[in-house]
Amino acid sequence: MSTPFTKEMKKDYTILIPNMSPIHFNIAKEVFVNHGYKVVLLDNQGPNVIREGLRYVHNDICYPAQLVIGQLIDAIKHGDYDTNKIALVITQTGGGCRASNYLFLLRKALEKCNLGHVPVISLNLKGMEKNPGFKLTFFILLQAYSAFVYGDLLMALANQTRPYETKAGEADALVAKWTEYLSDCFAHNRGYIGWAMKRNLNRICDEFALIETKKVEKIKVGIVGEIYMKYSPLGNNHLQDYLEAQGCEVMVPSLMGFLYYGADNAITDRKYYGGRFISAKLTQFVLKQLYKVEKMSRQAMLKSGKFTVPIPYTEMKKLDEGLLDYGVKMGEGWLLTAEMLDLVHSGYTNIVCTQPFGCLPNHIVAKGMIRAVTERTKEANIVPIDYDPSATGVNQENRIKLMLAIARENLEKNKENA
Repeated sequence: MSTPFTKEMKKDYTILIPNMSPIHFNIAKEVFVNHGYKVVLLDNQGPNVIREGLRYVHNDICYPAQLVIGQLIDAIKHGDYDTNKIALVITQTGGGCRASNYLFLLRKALEKCNLGHVPVISLNLKGMEKNPGFKLTFFILLQAYSAFVYGDLLMALANQTRPYETKAGEADALVAKWTEYLSDCFAHNRGYIGWAMKRNLNRICDEFALIETKKVEKIKVGIVGEIYMKYSPLGNNHLQDYLEAQGCEVMVPSLMGFLYYGADNAITDRKYYGGRFISAKLTQFVLKQLYKVEKMSRQAMLKSGKFTVPIPYTEMKKLDEGLLDYGVKMGEGWLLTAEMLDLVHSGYTNIVCTQPFGCLPNHIVAKGMIRAVTERTKEANIVPIDYDPSATGVNQENRIKLMLAIARENLEKNKENA
């Protein structure tokens, strides 16, 4: 029998959160802090994490599950926490992806190491599991949404500035500054809607545009794949750091794109599978409001004239027409293929496709679509990289180096033809 997270626990229990996307999650965690929860965003890494994951999760389960559960168990064992005063939180998607079962795998793992009394909170929007002491209120959801919008902007601007900055560290310092500022805004119920948000978005872009940069040509590389592997340095062996060390500029698709895609699926369900009419109409209304914020963020980037601005979600969706049906929506579904096409059209023709072991949908809509993508966009240079407990970093790096060698050849050819 699982232990529920009660209202009394909210006062003195510390909630441990596995880390997927450091920029986004560092802002989002403050939302929960400001609503009275004690939270810790985990940053423990190393071989112990995967060792704990393999010890308590079947080795045929997808790699992200092993990492997430391994990180949580490792934190409990070696993080100097009072096991009678902690709770764990894990997302539950509710779709066809096995991520819906991470919750039960985690509880089973806790039972195996005699920690069954530790509450596990399901973070979901479908009412699958409820905890009396943890509720996603409208204001929490609104602030969390704003945190991800800010996170996408900070990630995009930092990634486009860091490889060219004259003084190393300025882009990361701005990210830290704005994370702290936004956390304070949320604590005082400011800065996450309307004009206040628009002002912040413009100020962020203005400050990044003022960073002094060098005019040098870099190889542009995009990262796609299963959502955890795409964003998590733990999952992809610090892929972005490695690419930047090789002299590349890296683009990672927005996290909001995945959230729009998730909401959009309710409309697809209505059209294809007879989903609820009210649910579809409500989702359409909500998405229209969210697209207004997306436009606000894009306009802030456009004003400086200095940054590559991502196309709107609705335009990215059209890139899949004639390639993948919108009913293909398990895991990242058609979105992953659209992200590859979007990256190529944005000038990031070199793409690393992160393939986690055990993710069946990812192998179909990512690796399985590479040929179709390269036939449609001849300039695309895509390499799939497999990530699993037994994969060696050397093998992964060698495959990436081969992709970069082709990228350098293409870059030289383009210079000659210019």
